[in-house]
Amino acid sequence: MADHTIDPAPVLSVVVIGRNEGERLARCLESVRAMADPGGPVELIYVDSASTDGSPERAAALGAQVITVQPERPSAALGRNAGWRAAQAPIVLFLDGDTLLHPRFVADSLPEFQNPQVAAVWGHRREIRPDASLYNRVLDLDWIYPPGLSEFCGGDALMRRVALVEVDGFDATLIAGEEPELCRRLRARGGQILHVDRPMTGHDLAMTQWRQYWRRAVRAGHAYAEVAERFRGTDTPLWEREVRRNQIHGGVLLLSLALGVGGAVVAQSAMPLLLMLGFWLALAVRTALKVDWKSRDPLTRLLYGVHSHLQQIPILIGQLGYYRDRRRGRQRGLIEYK
Repeated sequence: MADHTIDPAPVLSVVVIGRNEGERLARCLESVRAMADPGGPVELIYVDSASTDGSPERAAALGAQVITVQPERPSAALGRNAGWRAAQAPIVLFLDGDTLLHPRFVADSLPEFQNPQVAAVWGHRREIRPDASLYNRVLDLDWIYPPGLSEFCGGDALMRRVALVEVDGFDATLIAGEEPELCRRLRARGGQILHVDRPMTGHDLAMTQWRQYWRRAVRAGHAYAEVAERFRGTDTPLWEREVRRNQIHGGVLLLSLALGVGGAVVAQSAMPLLLMLGFWLALAVRTALKVDWKSRDPLTRLLYGVHSHLQQIPILIGQLGYYRDRRRGRQRGLIEYK
């Protein structure tokens, strides 16, 4: 007699996106397989963006359904859209291929969706190896946000699939900033973005070079400007204040740098440069004192203070690059920093 048993529907679909992540992808998929039981079957989907390191084959060997996308202009949004549209479960967990899932995050967070207004749930993402480089150590603090209702989430999050359907998912025309842009549309429809106080993922930034740091900040500036422009003048703007604040902040820093260098040349003295460095240091110390809730280590907070102001210059350059491309009718390609 033929077996007509029907496999039960998944309670969770996990969508992992990646591009040449190598061993990090394998570790990510294995962490998904090792998570605590969410209360039913789990569907694992890996979306690959034209990798050349055998990532699709690696994912298939670990039991994932593999979807390959080869767009002219790759983006994380396009990969995530391909994944959730193929998903069968009512809740979708999005992960980047360079992350490790905490074993209890899903099981402990799924009950949050008993509130019908909750559209997305996200927890704490932290660096796996914060001591591997100065960049990892500092940028680890960038992931720390206070728990509660938030305006947006990052790339790792649980989302209600029906909410994604209602807003047609991520905007694949964006090369960065696609999660906040999506969350803005979810909130406009009454959805809530809930940040829970529990570990979610470990992240492998793998940043060791100044060039990587600079490009990451330039990409952020491009995202701020593009998303802010999209919602300018609406009832629910996004990032307009951040864009104006960066333009002022970055402009002041560049002006102080020009005055310091120019003054040193004209006066044939190092004093203008020392005054400029003193001004920058005072800003960094002020920020370090304000973020004492992010870290107990004073040196890490001071370095984070330096980062918070220094990054304003490449962020401003990223904004200016977006405005230049828009005037010329050009569309910027993916800005990769790894």
